This record gives sequence, structure tokens and C-alpha cells, in this order.
Amino acid sequence: MNFDLSEQQQLLRTSVREFARAEIAPHAGAWDREERFPKEIVPKLASMGLLGIRIPEVYGGSEMDMTSYALTVEEIARVDGSMALTVASHNGLGTGHILAFGTEAQKQKYLTKAASGEWLAAWGLTEPGSGSDAAGMATTAVRDGDRWVINGTKMFITQGSVGGFCVVLARSNTTASKQRGITAFIVEHGTPGFSASGHLRKLGCRSSDTAELVFEDVVVGDGQRLGEVDHGFIDTLKILDRGRISIAAMALGLGYGALEMAIAYAKERKQFGKAIGEFQAIQWMLADSKVELDAAALLTYRAAWLADEGRPFIQEASMAKLFASEASTRACNKALQVHGGYGYTREFAVERHLRDAKLCEIGEGTSEVQRMVIAKHLLA
Repeated sequence: MNFDLSEQQQLLRTSVREFARAEIAPHAGAWDREERFPKEIVPKLASMGLLGIRIPEVYGGSEMDMTSYALTVEEIARVDGSMALTVASHNGLGTGHILAFGTEAQKQKYLTKAASGEWLAAWGLTEPGSGSDAAGMATTAVRDGDRWVINGTKMFITQGSVGGFCVVLARSNTTASKQRGITAFIVEHGTPGFSASGHLRKLGCRSSDTAELVFEDVVVGDGQRLGEVDHGFIDTLKILDRGRISIAAMALGLGYGALEMAIAYAKERKQFGKAIGEFQAIQWMLADSKVELDAAALLTYRAAWLADEGRPFIQEASMAKLFASEASTRACNKALQVHGGYGYTREFAVERHLRDAKLCEIGEGTSEVQRMVIAKHLLA
């Protein structure tokens, strides 16, 4: 869908689309089958400036606005949800938290390495026992003079085993309310006591690294603390708000990519003596998907525009993420239906898009959580 984009944003969309089609699309199916994170793509992403999308130029980043960020994720997702998730999480979560709340020394060290691709960023919030109730975490951080000792486990962490560092949320005050007693820390891979499991096996986004992180008496200096003591969860909510825009954009790309495949197949596949695209049943599936995806795009880029303008966007981000993720799943499902039996095989990429799209209804706040956020604003 076309918007009133600036010339720079239009050039970005074109360049990312060409890059994705040339460097990612030919390999996405193999990466998915191998369930392997393709480390070889990282330098190429970095050379395109896609690992420092929100990072200021002074730290080696591209310093793009939220609309450009969303455009980038959408275009990559048109060919591969896994790489779109990698770019979205690296830019929006790990580096985003440091950009928003880090000290100058932390920004100089970590944002520079993140933008160059030397280190990928991970972000540890979810735990085996706390998902939607994220503040109910069990991981602890106990202060010991000018050091902190971290113990606990994090689950479903993107870039968890391939990242150079991880922003970790831990309970630092057991007497405060759940949301007021959490602090964020930056923990580098290789720190004694910090380990990551192997790649978790998943339904979709299989070439995106997802790991379980374990912290056993991990000692970090107070200089690794990110933001104010006991204020980490409040900061986290602000990070998630922006992240929901990127997940909405990822859903859009997956849906549009599947729709494009369905249109092409409907023109080529013949049954009963004519292309199946001439049958009304097929036409209506394509039409419904186009309407829903374009509506989702309007919600997504409205939220991005509000963020760029410095205006409130929390409710709008949740609305975009909710509608885009569910519309994408529907569009991918219809696209697979258009492909018939072939769509159910790995011969066509449409089945991978459907598997990848489902994550968008779960990650960075489930659809049910988004409805809670929207309703809270309506009733405030």
C-alpha cells in the first residue's frame, strides 16, 4: 500500500525490497528447513544500515524515524518472517532499551557494536513461569556493594544464543509492588554464570534464534545497571509500545507477501479449463485479504506517525498490532487455501508465511493483552 512517504522513505523501501529479494528470499526456505540462524547475513544487514535503524549517527547508526523502521521490517517480512523478527527485535528491544535509558558510556560501547553488527542485541523479559504477567518474574538481582548478583531463567529470548549482550530484567526489590521493584541490566555473553540453551524448535520463524537463558550467580558491576533502580519495568512498558509497531509491520509484510503469492498462483493455476483466478470463490478470498491488509497498514503507519510526531500512541500501537497480526494470519491462511494441496507442501513458501505469521499474535503481547490495553484506554 502506498502512503505519502518522503523521497528518502521511498528510496529506503525500494532499496530494502531489492536487498530482501536478492539476499534473503533465495535462502529463506533452506534456513527454515535447517532451523539455523544464518550468521552470514549479519554483515550484509549491517552494511545496509539495518542493524542501527534507530541508533543515532554519532554511534554509527542510521538514525531513522519509526515510519522508516516499520517500512524496513515490512519489506523484509514480505520474503522472510525470521529475518524480519531479527531486525525488529535487535533494533526495537535490546538496543532500543539502551538508547532510551542508557548512560553515555553504555551507548558508546553497546550501540556502536550493535550498529556495526559486531554484537547482536537480546532482551530478556519473559520467563518460564511469567509470560503475559511479565512483572511476575522470578529472576532476582541482589545488590552487593557496587555489584549485583543475578539468578534466574529467561525463556523465548530472540537472539538469546547468538547475541553479544542481553538486556535482562530482574526483581531487585521484593518488598515493592511487582511493577516497581524491577531493574534492568546489560549482561555480556561470556560473563561467568550466564549461559544460553540451544536453538528452541518452533512452529515458525525457525531461522530466528530463540533461546532459554540461565543466570547462576552472575555478577555485574553497577555500571551495567540500565536505568534507575526499581524502575526497569516502567521503562520496559515504553519499549514494548514501540515494539508493537514493528510487530504490526512484520505481520503486514507476511500478509502482503502471501497475498502476492496467491495472486500469482491464481493467474497460473488452471482448473475446469480456466485460471482459478476467474472463479468468484478465489476472487473473494483475494479481495478480502487486500481490504484487511490495507486497513491494517493504515493502523500501523498511523501509530508510527504518531510516535514520530511525539504524540501519544500507546492505544494506537496496540490496535495496529492486534488487527495487523490477526489480519495477516487470515490472509496467509487464505493464500494457502488458494494454493490448494500444493500450499500444504514446502514446495511453495506460502506455508512458511502462515507459520511465521502466527507468532505476531503472540510475541510482544498476545492479542488478548492488546485488547486489555485498548479497553483500559477506552475506560480511563
